[in-house]
Formats: sequence, C-alpha cells, structure tokens
Amino acid sequence: MVTYTGSIEKLINLLIKLPGIGRRSAERIIGYILDSSDDEIKNLAEAVVKVKENVHFCRICHNLSEEETCAICRDLRRNKSLLCVVEKPSDVSSIEKTEAFRGVYHVLLGAIAPLEGKGPSDLKIDSLIKRIKEENIQEVIIATDSDTEGETTALYLAKLIKPLGVSLSRIGLGLPVGSNLEYADSATLSKALESRRPV
Repeated sequence: MVTYTGSIEKLINLLIKLPGIGRRSAERIIGYILDSSDDEIKNLAEAVVKVKENVHFCRICHNLSEEETCAICRDLRRNKSLLCVVEKPSDVSSIEKTEAFRGVYHVLLGAIAPLEGKGPSDLKIDSLIKRIKEENIQEVIIATDSDTEGETTALYLAKLIKPLGVSLSRIGLGLPVGSNLEYADSATLSKALESRRPV
C-alpha cells in the first residue's frame, strides 16, 4: 500500500541514511519541510551545500575547518605541548564543551576496526607520530572511545608513542565501557580528562 508520493518516499529513503534518523524521524522532518516557507527550506538547502563545499580537514590536526588550519591550531593561547588524540572531529567538540582541556588535538579520522577493513594505515597515525617528533609535544592523551575499536586503537598508539619519550596517558574514569565520546555529557568528559591514567 502506497501512503506517500514518490518524491516523499525518495526523501525518506535519503534521510534514513543519516545517523540517528529512522523512518518516523524522517517523516517528521518532511512534515517540518512541508510546513516551512520556501525561503526557510532554500536557506536550509544552501547551508547544507555550503558546508559540503567549504568545510575540510585542518592541515595540522585533521579537525574540521573552513581555512587551511582550524581555530584551535591557530589559537596562540593553547598549550601546544599537550596533545589529545581523538577519533572524530565531533570528539573535539565534545571535549571542548567541558572547558577542561587547553591543549591541542589530533583527529585520527576513525579507529582500527579489522571487521570493517579499517587498519592503522587508514588513520592519520603517521602524521600524529610526525607531530610528536617535530612539535615539542611533552604529553599525549589518548582519548579514543572505550569500545573495542577505540581500545584496540589506544593499545596500538601506545606501542608507537611510548618509545618517543613523551608522557603518555589514557582518559579513564567517567566514561562507561562501550560508550562514545560524542554522546557523553560535559561533566562526565571533564572527569574523564582529570582522571586520565598512564598507559
């Protein structure tokens, strides 16, 4: 039984590909679109296109940026000797919301996940090691997720970083096992940063 027009059904199928959007949420979004003015929807569509065209990865840390380097890498007030390694740009945003970290970041753009065919060479690990060697990094905090892939990545990074002679720690208390950084609240992330442990 067909309940929607072809164009609505097509949009539903596109929307449910977005993370966290199921069919019911897609139907609600379409209801919002149909109730909105033409200008509002054109502005939304233009904003989506603009993000896709203008946002890329920072040349230094691989965070999201509209310039060659991101705002954090350009910020002279940041402690450039303290480096926090995360999986995704959204993790940078989550940690920044805690206002508990004033160092810089390195975004791996993923985690080691053999079942998905993702190995160390698929991540920004080479540039991480190069930064540690060349940028006077004194401490590295590994802040990957506490799921299987994040822990595997943390162990792999620890083996590479330990011989470089920098202080190495892993975020600890505060994050439940199997959780992801982007879903943790600011207080939990702040506690996790405070209670990081040596690797």
